Amino acid sequence: MATASGPETGSALLRKATGWLAKVFALTPGGLNWPRGVAVLDVALVPLIVFWAIGYEQYLLSALFGLLLTGLADPGGGFGYGSARMAVFGAAGAGLTALAFGIGGESWGWLVLATFLVTLAGGLAIAFGTHRFVAALLLNVWFIVALGLAFNLHHHARITSYTWAQVVSWAGGSALWIVVAGAGWLIRGRRDRPPPVPEIPGDTARRKLTAPMTAFALIRAVAMAGAVALAFGLDLSHGYWLPIATIVAMKPSLEQTALTAAQRLFGAGIGSVAALLLLLLPASEHGRKLFAVDHGLEVVALVLVMHGVVVHSWNYALYTAFIAAAALILVDLPQPSQYGAEGDRVLWTLCGVAIGTFTILLAGLLAKRRSGTPSQSA
Repeated sequence: MATASGPETGSALLRKATGWLAKVFALTPGGLNWPRGVAVLDVALVPLIVFWAIGYEQYLLSALFGLLLTGLADPGGGFGYGSARMAVFGAAGAGLTALAFGIGGESWGWLVLATFLVTLAGGLAIAFGTHRFVAALLLNVWFIVALGLAFNLHHHARITSYTWAQVVSWAGGSALWIVVAGAGWLIRGRRDRPPPVPEIPGDTARRKLTAPMTAFALIRAVAMAGAVALAFGLDLSHGYWLPIATIVAMKPSLEQTALTAAQRLFGAGIGSVAALLLLLLPASEHGRKLFAVDHGLEVVALVLVMHGVVVHSWNYALYTAFIAAAALILVDLPQPSQYGAEGDRVLWTLCGVAIGTFTILLAGLLAKRRSGTPSQSA
């Protein structure tokens, strides 16, 4: 009996694991949205071509994130209402851009403190409604990415980056989306527009912060501050991959389901591996060929973003993978790649995912104490 139970137990665990993976990568019928993805790619090509033309590609990432995140935060509706909300979002993003690039070359303690405060504020923004909470989380992600880019550029001897120019680039990208939204409103005959990403909740009703929600926001802030402390306090090579992987993999809210959390973890891992492989391409290149490969990878990053937008409702794990890969490629392009750096990137990615996993486990304990509320994703 003991001998027979072993294989049965093993096969049962295998079936359970494969069943869970099937849920993680389950595809929602009709979830692909190619028109939305192509529209995002068309608009994103504008800042790409502009920065190629003027030769200041170190500001491209700020412009792209300003454009894309403003689009995600677009509430739709009347243009006056929507543009005002997006302008506030753009101004908040510009402020965080100034903070990130302003302290990117400072002592690591300032980076840890700023990360803790920004992450905590983003988690507590749930009190102002689900839509504002999602907008705050999008800005939180950008702040972490901007810190990594600022640190990278600060230690690059051949590239000069000005904080004010990064802020202008972010604001320009945000303003570009507002212009596109205004054009869409006029084309529709000045009728209310649907939100470009209806999957993002539009609820703006205020809600009371519960003790578990506050505790989870604090845990996330501590986890992100710890990831930044490890990356920059220890001066790890390519250490900024650690907090970026953490923020991408980590469950952003107590209301997210275990399935969505698992999709974020798997997506972060897949996206990081994809970025690692693509960043091997310029590792042995120099001169004009390196220039061409870097430009090609910038286009690849935009295509990855487009696919992320396309599959957002199709499968959340794939969406996370595409966005994570694009962000990591664009952050790491200013620093010449070396084959030896790949081991560092893998290690810090695994550490970041591990921190995200630990946070999710703590969230599971907190979830047992809360009353049932609708799940959400960001």
